[in-house]
Amino acid sequence: MPTIDFVIPLYNEQAGLIRFHEMLDGTSLPSDIERRYIYVNDGSDDQTPALLDELAAKDSRISVIHLSRNFGHQAALSAGIDAASSDTVITLDGDGQHPPSLIPEMLRLRNAGYDIVQAQRIDDVRSGPFLKRLTSHLFYGLASFIGEVNLAPGTSDFRLLSRRAVDALKRLPEYHRFFRGMVVWIGFPTVMLPYKPSPRLAGKPKYSLKRMLILATDGFFSFSLVPLWIGLLLGIVFIALASFELAYTSYVWLGGHREQLVPGWTSLVLILTISSAITMILQGILGIYIGMIFKEVKRRPVYLVKK
Repeated sequence: MPTIDFVIPLYNEQAGLIRFHEMLDGTSLPSDIERRYIYVNDGSDDQTPALLDELAAKDSRISVIHLSRNFGHQAALSAGIDAASSDTVITLDGDGQHPPSLIPEMLRLRNAGYDIVQAQRIDDVRSGPFLKRLTSHLFYGLASFIGEVNLAPGTSDFRLLSRRAVDALKRLPEYHRFFRGMVVWIGFPTVMLPYKPSPRLAGKPKYSLKRMLILATDGFFSFSLVPLWIGLLLGIVFIALASFELAYTSYVWLGGHREQLVPGWTSLVLILTISSAITMILQGILGIYIGMIFKEVKRRPVYLVKK
């Protein structure tokens, strides 16, 4: 019998967990498909672990992975995907914003020959703060422009994966994980499935500004070496500005207006300001890459399972 593993990472979702599971379990699937649920408790400090254990005790289709601490959303996804053994794997968040009603259409597209069915979030003007929508749009645009993968705007971690797509993802060993880029990178046949997010069942979003910045950093620097070229580009700009300054100074000097020039002031300030900016920017970029390399070479696991 064909099987589907649902991988759901959770962090402090006690208020809406039962409702979410009932909604997911009530989703209509073909009768010849067996479903299994893999919940990953990402170090929750509320009643989420206890509720998950109660659900698992009542239903043999439910497996629960308790991580030893909060490793982050992408690490929790990794734990669930590593544990999945079904023909098809569907990942979604447990806050209710990824509508389970989309799953039958995902399966239809899977049967049409796609290894990856990627849900694409379509926001309207009322969907979240304007600043968040603006920065999200800028991130996807910039990441696609400078990166080696093309990220469609609104790409989420709500997706269907075939067995061979899952096996391919499990071969990617990097510590800094950005599944939205990794799924595109493996290159299997993919189709986008637009959806409008549902309201959260309960609680507040767990992605703070800090977490979003970390995720964005992993997305930029894991899939692009373009930032390393910034120093070269700024150097070219500096040479152009220096040439302009030299031409202007020569024009004033040769034109007999030497009194308009303060000896050494303009060129000194210009050189110090631009060269300092280039040095600081390039050092910051190199520092990020070196830090990521440092974490990679230590070969620490992405997550640790407590139970």
